[in-house]
Amino acid sequence: MGAQKSIHAGKAKIDFNVDLSHKLCEAISFSQGSYGNLYSQIIGSLSVKHPNLFGRNEKLDILWDKGLDDSNILIAFRRPRPEWYSQQSFVFQHSISPEISVYGEPTDGFNCSVSRGINLCRFSLGLDLDEPSTSNWLSTTSIKFEHIRPINNEGRSIIRDSDGFPITSSGNQNDNMVVLKQESEYAVVNDDSFSRLNFQMEQGLPLLPKWLVFNRFKFTASKGIKLGPTFLTTSLTGGSIVGDMAPHQAFTIGGFGSVRGYGDGAAGSGRSCLVANSELTVPLMNELQGAIFMDCGTDLNSSRLVPGNPALRLGKPGFGVGFGYGIRLNSRLGQVWVDYAINAFQKKKIYFGVNNVGS
Repeated sequence: MGAQKSIHAGKAKIDFNVDLSHKLCEAISFSQGSYGNLYSQIIGSLSVKHPNLFGRNEKLDILWDKGLDDSNILIAFRRPRPEWYSQQSFVFQHSISPEISVYGEPTDGFNCSVSRGINLCRFSLGLDLDEPSTSNWLSTTSIKFEHIRPINNEGRSIIRDSDGFPITSSGNQNDNMVVLKQESEYAVVNDDSFSRLNFQMEQGLPLLPKWLVFNRFKFTASKGIKLGPTFLTTSLTGGSIVGDMAPHQAFTIGGFGSVRGYGDGAAGSGRSCLVANSELTVPLMNELQGAIFMDCGTDLNSSRLVPGNPALRLGKPGFGVGFGYGIRLNSRLGQVWVDYAINAFQKKKIYFGVNNVGS
């Protein structure tokens, strides 16, 4: 059973959506959470937005999401500044989620990734700076303190996986770091085509001796072009990390947004990666479109450079190829899509979702 409610308190807007699913935990066999109380069976979200907290247009956003095995709370406070200055946001975030992409065990021909009882408890606190946008460029700079602690399904801290290898870079119960991140995006969009280029650079700052020091780079380049009645979209994503790293920081291959047809991270994980995606959409009728796609990805033979080499121990191939077809339906709720994917081991997987849902 569920409930959804929107409340306007003064000028603040509160969206509340909660689902009390007492039987859902038992119905989903892959669920690994075991908190054993009512809280563990609540699925929902709570959003609070206040546009004028102290009477000077200060904005406060609070977002809470709760799944069966994961939770996330985000608090952002934004101070008003002139448009030609960087917009400042003070951000606090705390989340708990299963670590599936790196430590998940591939099953059923790499079609699924099953939890091995490792979860990540993350805490971050910092400042985001949104630079004034130019004609085609957007840029964001942030500096944050991050504290990451691996826990088991009962919520107790762990420092090693089931094979006895360390989960953290420090070898202790947690990893601490201060991360300076720069993200820039270039975009040009018109009726017949689009081009996007996104760069992300993260630098771990050595403020204390045991804190992680690393440089992590990631890019995504995508291009879309209209070919008669059809539309072709291609993208290339890559990244690499040098310096200190914990295994859970590795780039992963497999899953939606990567190589479809595989479980999350089931194709591989490494210090580097390269993933290519292509999709051709064809109009069928009214708001309905058909799509055919092909994805491929590789860890560039870098899995052995991840501490503990979890990909090798779990038998991941280090590369993956997936192809398939799907439908796209534009509705008042947004774009509803369904993908049917087949991986290189002839295993099939179905994805479903809704994009651009109106609030």
